[in-house]
Amino acid sequence: MRTNLMRALRLAAAVAAVAVPTNLAAAEALTVAQQPVTDEKAVFATVESISVVPARGRIGGTVARLDVREGDRVTAGQTIATIGDEKLVLQMRSLDAQMEALQAQANQAQIDFTRTEGLVERGILPRVKLDEQRTALNVADNGLRAKTAERAVINEQLNQGRVLAPADGRVLKRLIAVGSVVLAGDPIVTVAQQNFKLRLRVPERHARFLKAGDRIRIDGAELAGEASKWGAIDLVYPQIEEGRVIADATVDGLGEYFVGDRLRVWISGGARSAFVIPASYVTTRFGIDYVRLRKGGEMVDVPVQRGREMPMPALPDGLEILSGINVGDQLVRP
Repeated sequence: MRTNLMRALRLAAAVAAVAVPTNLAAAEALTVAQQPVTDEKAVFATVESISVVPARGRIGGTVARLDVREGDRVTAGQTIATIGDEKLVLQMRSLDAQMEALQAQANQAQIDFTRTEGLVERGILPRVKLDEQRTALNVADNGLRAKTAERAVINEQLNQGRVLAPADGRVLKRLIAVGSVVLAGDPIVTVAQQNFKLRLRVPERHARFLKAGDRIRIDGAELAGEASKWGAIDLVYPQIEEGRVIADATVDGLGEYFVGDRLRVWISGGARSAFVIPASYVTTRFGIDYVRLRKGGEMVDVPVQRGREMPMPALPDGLEILSGINVGDQLVRP
């Protein structure tokens, strides 16, 4: 009886050992189906700013400070340089002295007006004297206000010596150095706006496959080991230059790259149907690639011919299978 009991326990354990992997395999089964894929062609593209704008000085003078260098990020309105003009400083000092003199005249005119007003009220002086003092007081006050306004103009000119960044972006090049003499309107630095695009140059034989809205892919090898990036073509220029079609594409995350950096980009070269499965479903033994099929209740390893890698937005590890599987096959992750 003990022998029969041991045999029953061993049989139950064997059944359990077979049932567990079968259930797991069923849970991880992948049904093979053909799907439309895009034949990709590799072309080179350059990272370019949407626009490069110069930061210009608004007054002439000598560059006293330069607060940025190539590669620095700037925001719109940030002070990036300061231009000084000695003539404006001298004019400011002259106006300050004139304002002090006019202020003294206005104070004296106010004193004379107050004294004359009292004498007129007591009948010692005629009222015409009071009118004369009032006029003198008004002239002194108006002269002081005029000089104050003139000083405000000079002060604003000094404030305009601050060179401001015209937009958010990155400094591409400094065009002057500290101590340089510049005129009003001279560019101080050039700023590349923060939004970058890829400019593609595609051989004209592929032009018929290229249209706005097509997806493009930047190979992960071009991104220092990062994952592949996806983008879309915004504009295809109608003019062909030197046998190449020019197109602009938008890809997220290009702000960290160098302006003018050349990247290898994969574009559409036509569409066809193919078998694309996750690369994790393929194993290699002795130089031969296999996939595991579920047929009925059995698992069978079938040799396949591997194609090229075909990553997709929903399948980043996509791999094309050229032969060895058919529509409807149930693949199991090994």
